[in-house]
Amino acid sequence: MPTRDYGPVDRVLMNLDQAVRTLFGKPQTTERQSPAEGRPEAELSDYERKHLGRLMRVNHTGEVCAQALYQGQALTARLPEVRRNMERSAREENDHLDWCETRIKELGGRKSLLNPLWYGSSFAIGALAGLAGDKWSLGFVVETERQVEHHLDGHMAQVPVRDERTHAILDRMKADEVRHAQLAKAAGGAQLPAPIKLAMQLTAKVMTGSVYWI
Repeated sequence: MPTRDYGPVDRVLMNLDQAVRTLFGKPQTTERQSPAEGRPEAELSDYERKHLGRLMRVNHTGEVCAQALYQGQALTARLPEVRRNMERSAREENDHLDWCETRIKELGGRKSLLNPLWYGSSFAIGALAGLAGDKWSLGFVVETERQVEHHLDGHMAQVPVRDERTHAILDRMKADEVRHAQLAKAAGGAQLPAPIKLAMQLTAKVMTGSVYWI
């Protein structure tokens, strides 16, 4: 069966649909089972539940940003293989999005009100990275995933050991992020200049700091 060749307008409409799903609806996942499935709910204090709910809100917004970055990069990628890899990674990030949202609800929290803002800015950054060329776009993925890996390590250190459900989700997310970085590097991702890495780190700090509260 022949594969349809989507044109620029088709891809714009598909990305618009993906944005609406990510922000307001049910994202298209890979149907992987949540890592928290079958694990008991821990006894947590009110403070712990509130703090963990906010941490998972930050992680959820991080996945909103990742989704937007991948979609923006896929839209402007030059090589079909790179585009397909970006789209596959985006679907896996949707798994993370779904798992985080479920855990937020279990902890009695809510999603960030700033998600539309961060989605839009991340999509634009991803599209610009794609326009710069596939090697730079892939390099951007490598650096993004490495920073996310360190970010998740910091969050896992704050989660009580008895909270198996949150730990299981963060562990699986970290494993996926490491694999995404490895795939992007193997596909030809270039080393980003130090000023760009620093700018990415500063942007991430603004995001995490604001989303924790809003």
